[in-house]
Amino acid sequence: MSASMLDQALTRLDDAACHLKLDPDVLEKLKYPRETAKTRLLIRMDDGSRKSFMAWRCRYDDTRGPTKGGIRFHPDATADEVETLAFWMTFKCAVMNLPYGGGKGAVQVDPRKLSKAELERLSRAYMQAFSGIIGPDRDIPAPDVYTNAMIMGWMADEYASIVGRVSPAVITGKPIALGGSLGRDDATARGGFYLLRHLEQALGVGPGSRVAIQGFGNAGSHIARLLSEVGYKIVAVSDSRHGIHSDTGLSFERLVAAKQSAGLESLAGSDGIAAIAPDEIVGIDCDVLVPAALENLIHAGNAEAVKARVIVELANGPVTPEADELLNAKGIAVLPDILANAGGVTVSYFEWVQNRQGYYWTISEIHERLKASMEAEGRAIWDRAGAHEITLRSAAYVHALGRLAEAIEAHGTQQFFTS
Repeated sequence: MSASMLDQALTRLDDAACHLKLDPDVLEKLKYPRETAKTRLLIRMDDGSRKSFMAWRCRYDDTRGPTKGGIRFHPDATADEVETLAFWMTFKCAVMNLPYGGGKGAVQVDPRKLSKAELERLSRAYMQAFSGIIGPDRDIPAPDVYTNAMIMGWMADEYASIVGRVSPAVITGKPIALGGSLGRDDATARGGFYLLRHLEQALGVGPGSRVAIQGFGNAGSHIARLLSEVGYKIVAVSDSRHGIHSDTGLSFERLVAAKQSAGLESLAGSDGIAAIAPDEIVGIDCDVLVPAALENLIHAGNAEAVKARVIVELANGPVTPEADELLNAKGIAVLPDILANAGGVTVSYFEWVQNRQGYYWTISEIHERLKASMEAEGRAIWDRAGAHEITLRSAAYVHALGRLAEAIEAHGTQQFFTS
Protein backbone atom coordinates (compact mmCIF):
# COMPACT_ATOMS: atom_id res chain seq x y z
CA MET A 1 0.00 0.00 0.00
CA SER A 2 1.45 3.36 -1.04
CA ALA A 3 2.13 6.00 1.60
CA SER A 4 -0.46 8.70 2.07
CA MET A 5 0.27 12.26 1.06
CA LEU A 6 0.56 13.22 4.73
CA ASP A 7 2.96 10.34 5.43
CA GLN A 8 5.19 11.60 2.62
CA ALA A 9 5.05 15.14 4.03
CA LEU A 10 5.99 13.88 7.49
CA THR A 11 9.29 12.60 6.10
CA ARG A 12 10.28 16.29 5.95
CA LEU A 13 9.62 16.52 9.70
CA ASP A 14 11.73 13.44 10.41
CA ASP A 15 14.56 14.78 8.27
CA ALA A 16 14.54 18.16 10.04
CA ALA A 17 14.43 16.51 13.46
CA CYS A 18 17.78 14.84 12.74
CA HIS A 19 19.45 18.26 12.78
CA LEU A 20 18.01 19.46 16.10
CA LYS A 21 18.08 18.26 19.68
CA LEU A 22 14.36 17.92 20.33
CA ASP A 23 12.24 16.81 23.25
CA PRO A 24 10.06 13.81 22.25
CA ASP A 25 6.98 15.95 23.02
CA VAL A 26 7.68 18.04 19.92
CA LEU A 27 7.45 15.20 17.42
CA GLU A 28 4.49 13.64 19.22
CA LYS A 29 2.57 16.89 18.87
CA LEU A 30 3.48 17.58 15.25
CA LYS A 31 3.05 14.16 13.66
CA TYR A 32 -0.79 14.27 13.92
CA PRO A 33 -3.35 16.97 13.06
CA ARG A 34 -5.00 18.52 16.09
CA GLU A 35 -8.49 18.57 14.59
CA THR A 36 -10.07 17.57 11.28
CA ALA A 37 -13.80 18.04 10.69
CA LYS A 38 -15.76 16.82 7.69
CA THR A 39 -19.34 17.27 6.62
CA ARG A 40 -21.59 17.27 3.59
CA LEU A 41 -22.82 20.61 2.34
CA LEU A 42 -26.36 20.31 1.00
CA ILE A 43 -27.40 23.17 -1.26
CA ARG A 44 -30.35 24.01 -3.50
CA MET A 45 -29.41 24.01 -7.18
CA ASP A 46 -30.82 26.42 -9.73
CA ASP A 47 -33.10 23.73 -11.18
CA GLY A 48 -34.74 23.23 -7.78
CA SER A 49 -32.92 19.98 -6.93
CA ARG A 50 -30.65 19.52 -3.93
CA LYS A 51 -27.07 18.33 -4.17
CA SER A 52 -24.46 17.53 -1.52
CA PHE A 53 -20.71 18.10 -1.56
CA MET A 54 -18.08 16.68 0.80
CA ALA A 55 -16.19 19.35 2.75
CA TRP A 56 -13.35 19.46 5.29
CA ARG A 57 -11.57 21.86 7.65
CA CYS A 58 -8.33 20.91 9.39
CA ARG A 59 -6.54 22.75 12.20
CA TYR A 60 -3.15 21.02 12.25
CA ASP A 61 -1.36 22.82 15.07
CA ASP A 62 -2.09 25.99 17.02
CA THR A 63 0.90 26.16 19.38
CA ARG A 64 2.10 29.48 17.95
CA GLY A 65 -1.33 31.03 17.40
CA PRO A 66 -4.68 30.61 15.62
CA THR A 67 -4.55 28.36 12.60
CA LYS A 68 -4.33 29.88 9.14
CA GLY A 69 -4.91 28.38 5.73
CA GLY A 70 -6.89 28.55 2.52
CA ILE A 71 -10.07 26.90 1.32
CA ARG A 72 -9.93 25.19 -2.07
CA PHE A 73 -12.83 24.10 -4.28
CA HIS A 74 -11.59 21.17 -6.35
CA PRO A 75 -13.19 17.93 -7.64
CA ASP A 76 -10.21 15.84 -6.49
CA ALA A 77 -9.98 17.25 -2.94
CA THR A 78 -9.54 14.67 -0.17
CA ALA A 79 -9.13 14.63 3.60
CA ASP A 80 -5.52 13.45 3.19
CA GLU A 81 -4.73 16.41 0.95
CA VAL A 82 -6.36 18.87 3.37
CA GLU A 83 -4.37 17.53 6.35
CA THR A 84 -1.13 17.61 4.35
CA LEU A 85 -1.70 21.20 3.25
CA ALA A 86 -2.44 22.14 6.87
CA PHE A 87 0.83 20.50 7.93
CA TRP A 88 2.72 22.53 5.32
CA MET A 89 0.96 25.70 6.50
CA THR A 90 2.11 25.01 10.06
CA PHE A 91 5.72 25.06 8.91
CA LYS A 92 5.22 27.90 6.46
CA CYS A 93 3.91 30.20 9.19
CA ALA A 94 6.81 29.20 11.44
CA VAL A 95 9.32 29.83 8.63
CA MET A 96 8.02 33.40 8.31
CA ASN A 97 7.77 33.81 12.11
CA LEU A 98 4.05 34.59 11.90
CA PRO A 99 1.94 34.15 15.07
CA TYR A 100 -0.10 31.39 13.44
CA GLY A 101 -0.46 27.67 13.27
CA GLY A 102 -1.48 25.78 10.13
CA GLY A 103 -4.96 25.05 8.81
CA LYS A 104 -6.65 24.19 5.53
CA GLY A 105 -10.08 23.53 4.08
CA ALA A 106 -11.64 22.12 0.93
CA VAL A 107 -14.87 21.26 -0.83
CA GLN A 108 -14.94 18.37 -3.29
CA VAL A 109 -16.54 20.18 -6.20
CA ASP A 110 -15.81 21.46 -9.69
CA PRO A 111 -16.84 25.11 -9.29
CA ARG A 112 -16.76 25.61 -13.06
CA LYS A 113 -19.92 23.51 -13.25
CA LEU A 114 -21.84 25.73 -10.80
CA SER A 115 -23.72 28.91 -11.57
CA LYS A 116 -22.70 32.04 -9.71
CA ALA A 117 -25.74 31.72 -7.47
CA GLU A 118 -24.95 28.07 -6.70
CA LEU A 119 -21.36 29.02 -5.94
CA GLU A 120 -22.54 31.63 -3.44
CA ARG A 121 -24.86 29.13 -1.73
CA LEU A 122 -22.02 26.62 -1.48
CA SER A 123 -19.66 29.23 -0.03
CA ARG A 124 -22.18 30.32 2.59
CA ALA A 125 -23.00 26.68 3.39
CA TYR A 126 -19.30 26.07 4.09
CA MET A 127 -19.23 28.86 6.64
CA GLN A 128 -22.48 27.67 8.20
CA ALA A 129 -21.02 24.19 8.61
CA PHE A 130 -17.66 25.25 10.08
CA SER A 131 -18.46 28.49 11.94
CA GLY A 132 -17.83 26.69 15.23
CA ILE A 133 -14.25 25.98 14.13
CA ILE A 134 -13.50 29.18 12.23
CA GLY A 135 -12.99 32.51 13.98
CA PRO A 136 -10.60 35.49 14.01
CA ASP A 137 -8.85 34.17 17.13
CA ARG A 138 -9.10 30.47 16.31
CA ASP A 139 -8.93 29.64 12.60
CA ILE A 140 -8.64 32.13 9.72
CA PRO A 141 -9.29 30.93 6.14
CA ALA A 142 -8.14 32.51 2.88
CA PRO A 143 -8.51 31.83 -0.87
CA ASP A 144 -6.87 28.82 -2.48
CA VAL A 145 -7.39 26.81 -5.67
CA TYR A 146 -10.58 27.89 -7.49
CA THR A 147 -11.62 30.30 -4.72
CA ASN A 148 -11.22 34.07 -4.82
CA ALA A 149 -11.86 37.39 -3.09
CA MET A 150 -15.59 37.37 -3.78
CA ILE A 151 -16.01 33.90 -2.27
CA MET A 152 -14.10 35.06 0.82
CA GLY A 153 -16.41 38.08 0.99
CA TRP A 154 -19.48 35.82 0.95
CA MET A 155 -18.00 33.68 3.70
CA ALA A 156 -17.09 36.69 5.86
CA ASP A 157 -20.61 38.04 5.41
CA GLU A 158 -22.13 34.70 6.41
CA TYR A 159 -19.93 34.55 9.51
CA ALA A 160 -21.07 38.07 10.46
CA SER A 161 -24.70 36.94 10.17
CA ILE A 162 -24.04 33.91 12.37
CA VAL A 163 -22.21 35.75 15.17
CA GLY A 164 -24.27 38.92 14.93
CA ARG A 165 -21.43 41.38 14.29
CA VAL A 166 -19.14 42.46 11.49
CA SER A 167 -15.85 40.58 11.88
CA PRO A 168 -13.56 41.22 8.89
CA ALA A 169 -10.56 39.54 10.56
CA VAL A 170 -12.29 36.14 10.29
CA ILE A 171 -11.05 35.69 6.70
CA THR A 172 -8.28 37.16 4.59
CA GLY A 173 -8.07 37.62 0.85
CA LYS A 174 -11.33 39.60 0.85
CA PRO A 175 -12.24 42.36 -1.63
CA ILE A 176 -10.58 45.67 -0.76
CA ALA A 177 -13.99 47.25 -0.19
CA LEU A 178 -14.77 44.62 2.47
CA GLY A 179 -11.55 44.97 4.45
CA GLY A 180 -9.10 43.25 2.15
CA SER A 181 -5.48 44.34 1.99
CA LEU A 182 -3.73 46.06 -0.85
CA GLY A 183 -1.10 43.76 -2.34
CA ARG A 184 -2.93 40.51 -1.59
CA ASP A 185 -3.66 39.73 -5.25
CA ASP A 186 -0.04 39.13 -6.25
CA ALA A 187 1.42 38.38 -2.81
CA THR A 188 2.31 34.72 -3.43
CA ALA A 189 4.17 35.50 -6.64
CA ARG A 190 5.73 38.70 -5.28
CA GLY A 191 7.13 36.87 -2.27
CA GLY A 192 8.78 34.30 -4.54
CA PHE A 193 10.01 37.12 -6.78
CA TYR A 194 11.62 38.98 -3.87
CA LEU A 195 13.25 35.76 -2.66
CA LEU A 196 14.67 34.88 -6.07
CA ARG A 197 16.03 38.38 -6.64
CA HIS A 198 17.62 38.45 -3.19
CA LEU A 199 19.45 35.18 -3.87
CA GLU A 200 20.24 35.80 -7.57
CA GLN A 201 23.99 36.10 -7.15
CA ALA A 202 24.25 32.95 -5.05
CA LEU A 203 22.00 31.01 -7.43
CA GLY A 204 23.71 32.22 -10.60
CA VAL A 205 20.60 33.65 -12.26
CA GLY A 206 19.34 37.13 -13.04
CA PRO A 207 17.88 39.32 -15.80
CA GLY A 208 18.27 37.47 -19.08
CA SER A 209 17.77 34.06 -17.47
CA ARG A 210 15.18 31.80 -19.13
CA VAL A 211 12.04 30.89 -17.16
CA ALA A 212 9.42 28.14 -17.59
CA ILE A 213 6.18 28.44 -15.63
CA GLN A 214 3.80 25.56 -14.96
CA GLY A 215 0.37 26.98 -14.18
CA PHE A 216 -0.82 30.33 -15.47
CA GLY A 217 -3.39 31.18 -12.82
CA ASN A 218 -2.96 33.83 -10.14
CA ALA A 219 0.54 32.93 -8.97
CA GLY A 220 1.88 31.88 -12.37
CA SER A 221 0.68 34.95 -14.26
CA HIS A 222 1.92 37.37 -11.61
CA ILE A 223 5.39 35.82 -11.41
CA ALA A 224 5.57 35.99 -15.22
CA ARG A 225 4.75 39.71 -15.09
CA LEU A 226 7.19 40.50 -12.30
CA LEU A 227 10.09 38.59 -13.83
CA SER A 228 9.42 39.99 -17.31
CA GLU A 229 9.49 43.53 -15.94
CA VAL A 230 13.07 43.10 -14.67
CA GLY A 231 14.42 41.37 -17.77
CA TYR A 232 13.94 37.63 -17.26
CA LYS A 233 12.89 35.78 -20.43
CA ILE A 234 9.70 33.66 -20.24
CA VAL A 235 10.35 30.76 -22.64
CA ALA A 236 7.53 28.34 -21.72
CA VAL A 237 4.15 28.43 -20.02
CA SER A 238 1.54 25.73 -19.43
CA ASP A 239 -1.88 25.40 -17.86
CA SER A 240 -3.96 22.31 -17.10
CA ARG A 241 -4.76 21.72 -20.78
CA HIS A 242 -2.02 23.16 -22.98
CA GLY A 243 1.53 24.45 -23.06
CA ILE A 244 3.61 26.65 -25.36
CA HIS A 245 7.35 27.16 -25.80
CA SER A 246 9.56 29.67 -27.60
CA ASP A 247 13.34 29.90 -27.38
CA THR A 248 13.17 33.61 -28.20
CA GLY A 249 10.74 34.38 -25.38
CA LEU A 250 7.02 34.94 -24.86
CA SER A 251 5.37 38.33 -24.43
CA PHE A 252 3.57 38.61 -21.11
CA GLU A 253 0.88 40.82 -22.64
CA ARG A 254 0.20 38.29 -25.40
CA LEU A 255 0.07 35.45 -22.87
CA VAL A 256 -2.56 37.24 -20.81
CA ALA A 257 -4.62 38.17 -23.88
CA ALA A 258 -4.52 34.59 -25.16
CA LYS A 259 -5.41 33.09 -21.76
CA GLN A 260 -8.44 35.37 -21.49
CA SER A 261 -9.70 34.65 -25.00
CA ALA A 262 -8.85 31.61 -27.10
CA GLY A 263 -6.41 29.98 -24.67
CA LEU A 264 -2.62 29.71 -24.54
CA GLU A 265 -2.65 27.21 -27.40
CA SER A 266 -3.91 29.92 -29.76
CA LEU A 267 -0.39 31.40 -29.79
CA ALA A 268 1.19 28.21 -31.13
CA GLY A 269 2.30 28.26 -34.76
CA SER A 270 3.21 31.94 -34.90
CA ASP A 271 6.48 33.77 -34.21
CA GLY A 272 8.38 30.57 -33.48
CA ILE A 273 5.98 29.49 -30.72
CA ALA A 274 5.46 25.72 -30.48
CA ALA A 275 2.73 23.77 -28.73
CA ILE A 276 3.83 21.34 -26.01
CA ALA A 277 1.97 18.95 -23.74
CA PRO A 278 1.46 20.42 -20.24
CA ASP A 279 3.71 17.83 -18.58
CA GLU A 280 6.56 18.51 -21.04
CA ILE A 281 7.32 21.79 -19.30
CA VAL A 282 9.26 19.90 -16.62
CA GLY A 283 11.98 19.09 -19.16
CA ILE A 284 12.14 22.47 -20.94
CA ASP A 285 15.68 23.83 -21.34
CA CYS A 286 15.62 26.83 -18.98
CA ASP A 287 17.40 28.39 -16.04
CA VAL A 288 14.45 28.77 -13.68
CA LEU A 289 11.46 26.42 -13.44
CA VAL A 290 8.42 27.72 -11.55
CA PRO A 291 5.78 25.13 -10.57
CA ALA A 292 2.72 27.29 -9.81
CA ALA A 293 -0.21 24.87 -9.83
CA LEU A 294 -0.90 21.67 -7.89
CA GLU A 295 1.10 19.03 -6.02
CA ASN A 296 3.51 16.36 -7.27
CA LEU A 297 4.47 17.91 -10.62
CA ILE A 298 8.05 16.65 -10.31
CA HIS A 299 8.38 13.04 -9.20
CA ALA A 300 10.77 10.12 -9.45
CA GLY A 301 9.59 9.41 -13.00
CA ASN A 302 10.48 12.81 -14.48
CA ALA A 303 13.00 14.46 -12.14
CA GLU A 304 15.93 13.35 -14.31
CA ALA A 305 14.43 15.33 -17.20
CA VAL A 306 14.66 18.66 -15.34
CA LYS A 307 17.18 20.97 -17.02
CA ALA A 308 16.60 24.09 -14.88
CA ARG A 309 19.28 25.20 -12.45
CA VAL A 310 16.76 26.65 -10.00
CA ILE A 311 13.22 25.62 -9.07
CA VAL A 312 10.96 28.17 -7.37
CA GLU A 313 8.03 26.35 -5.75
CA LEU A 314 5.04 28.68 -5.92
CA ALA A 315 2.75 25.62 -5.73
CA ASN A 316 2.36 23.58 -2.56
CA GLY A 317 4.27 20.29 -2.66
CA PRO A 318 5.18 20.25 -6.38
CA VAL A 319 8.27 18.06 -5.76
CA THR A 320 7.98 14.62 -4.14
CA PRO A 321 10.57 13.47 -1.56
CA GLU A 322 11.97 10.94 -4.04
CA ALA A 323 12.37 13.64 -6.69
CA ASP A 324 14.07 15.90 -4.14
CA GLU A 325 16.92 13.42 -3.80
CA LEU A 326 17.36 13.20 -7.56
CA LEU A 327 17.31 16.98 -8.00
CA ASN A 328 19.83 17.44 -5.21
CA ALA A 329 22.15 14.89 -6.82
CA LYS A 330 21.98 16.93 -10.04
CA GLY A 331 22.90 20.11 -8.18
CA ILE A 332 19.56 21.82 -8.80
CA ALA A 333 18.67 24.40 -6.16
CA VAL A 334 15.05 24.18 -4.99
CA LEU A 335 13.55 27.21 -3.25
CA PRO A 336 11.01 25.26 -1.17
CA ASP A 337 7.31 25.95 -1.06
CA ILE A 338 7.16 26.73 2.68
CA LEU A 339 9.47 29.66 1.95
CA ALA A 340 9.03 30.53 -1.74
CA ASN A 341 5.22 30.80 -1.71
CA ALA A 342 4.93 32.22 1.81
CA GLY A 343 4.26 35.71 0.47
CA GLY A 344 0.57 34.85 0.35
CA VAL A 345 0.20 33.97 4.01
CA THR A 346 2.47 36.86 5.00
CA VAL A 347 0.25 39.45 3.32
CA SER A 348 -2.78 37.59 4.72
CA TYR A 349 -1.25 38.21 8.12
CA PHE A 350 -0.89 41.88 7.23
CA GLU A 351 -4.60 41.94 6.30
CA TRP A 352 -5.58 40.31 9.61
CA VAL A 353 -3.49 42.86 11.53
CA GLN A 354 -5.05 45.75 9.60
CA ASN A 355 -8.56 44.38 10.20
CA ARG A 356 -7.95 44.11 13.92
CA GLN A 357 -6.47 47.58 14.30
CA GLY A 358 -8.86 49.30 11.87
CA TYR A 359 -5.98 51.07 10.13
CA TYR A 360 -4.89 50.22 6.58
CA TRP A 361 -1.44 50.46 5.03
CA THR A 362 -0.40 51.78 1.63
CA ILE A 363 0.71 49.47 -1.16
CA SER A 364 4.32 50.60 -0.75
CA GLU A 365 4.19 49.76 2.97
CA ILE A 366 2.84 46.28 2.15
CA HIS A 367 5.57 45.67 -0.42
CA GLU A 368 8.33 46.96 1.87
CA ARG A 369 7.21 44.74 4.75
CA LEU A 370 6.88 41.69 2.49
CA LYS A 371 10.27 42.26 0.88
CA ALA A 372 11.96 42.64 4.26
CA SER A 373 10.36 39.43 5.59
CA MET A 374 11.18 37.32 2.52
CA GLU A 375 14.78 38.52 2.43
CA ALA A 376 15.39 38.04 6.14
CA GLU A 377 13.97 34.52 6.33
CA GLY A 378 15.41 33.56 2.93
CA ARG A 379 18.90 34.64 3.95
CA ALA A 380 18.64 32.84 7.30
CA ILE A 381 17.64 29.61 5.54
CA TRP A 382 20.35 30.02 2.88
CA ASP A 383 22.99 30.48 5.59
CA ARG A 384 21.68 27.50 7.58
CA ALA A 385 21.80 25.28 4.50
CA GLY A 386 25.41 26.26 3.89
CA ALA A 387 26.48 25.89 7.50
CA HIS A 388 24.99 22.39 7.86
CA GLU A 389 25.57 21.28 4.25
CA ILE A 390 21.92 20.42 3.73
CA THR A 391 19.37 21.30 1.06
CA LEU A 392 17.38 24.52 1.19
CA ARG A 393 14.24 22.49 1.89
CA SER A 394 15.82 20.74 4.84
CA ALA A 395 17.15 24.06 6.08
CA ALA A 396 13.68 25.62 5.83
CA TYR A 397 12.14 22.79 7.85
CA VAL A 398 14.91 22.97 10.46
CA HIS A 399 14.40 26.74 10.65
CA ALA A 400 10.65 26.31 11.20
CA LEU A 401 10.93 23.30 13.50
CA GLY A 402 13.26 25.19 15.81
CA ARG A 403 10.59 27.83 16.33
CA LEU A 404 7.81 25.28 16.75
CA ALA A 405 9.90 23.27 19.22
CA GLU A 406 10.62 26.34 21.31
CA ALA A 407 6.89 27.08 21.59
CA ILE A 408 5.93 23.47 22.37
CA GLU A 409 8.68 23.09 24.96
CA ALA A 410 7.61 26.35 26.62
CA HIS A 411 4.52 24.48 27.88
CA GLY A 412 6.74 22.02 29.74
CA THR A 413 8.43 18.80 28.67
CA GLN A 414 8.81 15.31 30.14
CA GLN A 415 12.10 16.35 31.67
CA PHE A 416 10.44 19.35 33.33
CA PHE A 417 7.62 17.31 34.84
CA THR A 418 9.83 14.43 36.07
CA SER A 419 12.81 16.39 37.37
